[in-house]
Amino acid sequence: MLTTESSSKYQDLEKMSVQDILFSINKEDKTVPNAVEKAIPQIEALVSQIVPRMQRGGRLFYIGAGTSGRLGVVDASECPPTFGVPFDLVVGIIAGGDKAIRKAVENAEDDWNQAWLDLAPYQLNENDTLIGIAASGRTPYVIGGLNEAQKAGLLTGCVVCNDGSQVAKAAEFPVEVVVGPEFLTGSTRMKSGTAQKLVLNMISTAVMIRLGKVKGNKMIDMQLTNEKLVNRAQQMIIDELNVDAAEAEKLLNQYGSVRGAIESVQK
Repeated sequence: MLTTESSSKYQDLEKMSVQDILFSINKEDKTVPNAVEKAIPQIEALVSQIVPRMQRGGRLFYIGAGTSGRLGVVDASECPPTFGVPFDLVVGIIAGGDKAIRKAVENAEDDWNQAWLDLAPYQLNENDTLIGIAASGRTPYVIGGLNEAQKAGLLTGCVVCNDGSQVAKAAEFPVEVVVGPEFLTGSTRMKSGTAQKLVLNMISTAVMIRLGKVKGNKMIDMQLTNEKLVNRAQQMIIDELNVDAAEAEKLLNQYGSVRGAIESVQK
């Protein structure tokens, strides 16, 4: 049996007090970072392959179904505001299309051919990377997409929560984070979803740092889409250039970004 389908360590959940439920979930959640840590060598190998391809103009694509697909969409959608990259540099695709983000689409994950069809409009090339996300590691939508991507010469990776899965076998650089049985048997939106979220954060953040989208520890290319972010940007300029608030505001208005303001003074 797949680890993700193994019976919960806890019984008679409906008889538990609210406090017992919450403490038990938290106890299980605490094990996730340790499982992710064991997979860091695999994550490093994947990131090290992605970066040079993106430096040559490649893109990063995520595919998945259900929770896994939603997590890919979330990570991809957060890259433009965080790192100031084009919206089509990191792309998340979910089985069943965007409507599946909010409402499950019946049988969408069972189509072996649909992922590659969903990717076709992007005209993929050998500099692109496809990462399949599947807690179980057996999702046909993901396996089919990875198989076709390999044929087309793309770099392929995956994030799964079982050892030796079909998805891992379909990827050149698999990341296997085995978190064990879920608190609620088979509910991979829990520990497995948390593990996948952590790994995707690590992948995209590490890639963007290596691509030069961060200076020191600051998001100097972030999009200034609200007052909070404008204030954060001004504080970055104050800290980096040792100027007062008025000067920071002036520089930000003049150059439109933290990077622009900093580089204009440091040239």
